[in-house]
Amino acid sequence: MRAVVLHQFGPPENLRLETVPDPVPGPGQVRIAVRAAGVHQIETAMREGLPIGPPLPELPAVLGGEVAGVVESVGSGVDPSWVGVRVVTARSSPGGYAELTVADVPALHRIPDGLGHEAAVAMVVTGTTAVGLLDAAALTSEDVLVVTSAAGGVGYLALQFARRIGATVIGAAGGPAKTATVRESGVDLAVDYDRPDWPDVVRAALGDRVTVVLDGVEGEKGRAAFGLLVKGGRYLSIGASSREEFRPDEAELRERGVSFTDALALMLEGGQDARIDEARALAAAADGTVTPSLHTFPLSQAGAAHAAIAARATTGKVVLVPDGV
Repeated sequence: MRAVVLHQFGPPENLRLETVPDPVPGPGQVRIAVRAAGVHQIETAMREGLPIGPPLPELPAVLGGEVAGVVESVGSGVDPSWVGVRVVTARSSPGGYAELTVADVPALHRIPDGLGHEAAVAMVVTGTTAVGLLDAAALTSEDVLVVTSAAGGVGYLALQFARRIGATVIGAAGGPAKTATVRESGVDLAVDYDRPDWPDVVRAALGDRVTVVLDGVEGEKGRAAFGLLVKGGRYLSIGASSREEFRPDEAELRERGVSFTDALALMLEGGQDARIDEARALAAAADGTVTPSLHTFPLSQAGAAHAAIAARATTGKVVLVPDGV
């Protein structure tokens, strides 16, 4: 099979398409013919060798874990009726940037009828994250929500889930094109956070009413979003795409009466079976509650996908698809 292999930590060009042995499903596993593989921003840091998030892989490595495709063969102890079934999983091995991968049967979800492979792979982790974030925020129809990085995979879905709840929703993204994408999602207000006056635009439109911030950027933009919160507001960090950490100190939180939550850490420590939220996310896409925004690249262009993410040049969920599909 062909797979994108990383032999040395470094720039995107280090991701190279190579021919490698086909993986063999072990007991309790299936082999999947990959039709779509998700790409995460955290994987761009791992590719560079930065000690952020999960442990760095041993090299050579095939990155990625979330895939959607068709079961091609099964290992011992697995019902052969799985062969030919469309599935999606967040936990493939040895990696998802490949034409074939294997996964344990308990980690599989059958893809709902009518849902494409790309959409399914967008929902199984990115959609699950959006579901969990709004649970952590305890969002209600009374809330006024600001989502930064709102044109990204998690942010764009969070906008849609929040609108379904009935909250007033403000999407902040970088540059006119991404701001237009956010506006088209039907938010109450879309703002360009590359403009230094964007918090003033929010205040002019909605007053001092922001009760919740879901921030995927941190750094100075995260601080600006934090500054919009009213007393009793909730700030949830959902990542740091700027790679600049923002953490308000305890004295500031007490003085303003605002809470701070590292939402991703909370979700990981929450103890709920991830399969529950994965199923919720997949069902929401299947029934039209939300529609993921997709930015696809051929598998052979995985390096270009990483470069585009680093340059903040993508919108929605970045997905690799087999060349020629």
